[in-house]
Amino acid sequence: MSTATPTTALPSIKDARVAIVRAQWNGHITGPLSSSAHDTLIANGFRPDDVVMLDVPGAIELTFAASQLIESSLFDAVITIGCVVRGDTPHFDYVCQSVTQGITSLNADCDIPVIFGVLTVDTEQQALERIAGGKVGDKGAEAAEAAIRMIAFRRAVDAL
Repeated sequence: MSTATPTTALPSIKDARVAIVRAQWNGHITGPLSSSAHDTLIANGFRPDDVVMLDVPGAIELTFAASQLIESSLFDAVITIGCVVRGDTPHFDYVCQSVTQGITSLNADCDIPVIFGVLTVDTEQQALERIAGGKVGDKGAEAAEAAIRMIAFRRAVDAL
């Protein structure tokens, strides 16, 4: 579970489905992050059949995948999991900007929350510190917790 201290307990969610989309690039990082997100959802009452895990090649493809999952109307939230490590070229900046703008656009334009679980780090070590057991916390679990909170938020808005 996350080492971050939430301000309130997680809400109880019933009858919800979540898709976790994992970029395969830097899979030694994204694998544990997506597993942690999955485990956090299950630990908080989601049935295994209600958590769908899918893979895409890299971080850029996360926006397309999330868009397709939103259009399917099968999910209450989509969690995107990726890891972009800075290199010697500006490629890092382009990838980070693209995926950030893409996910932000989906959140602004769509009715289903898309959780940004994409690590953008300077070094591989920084990424490793953000997976389960790392000293900076468990960003996969935090993404799942955000999904739970956003599903509850959406349902509260619908009830107004």
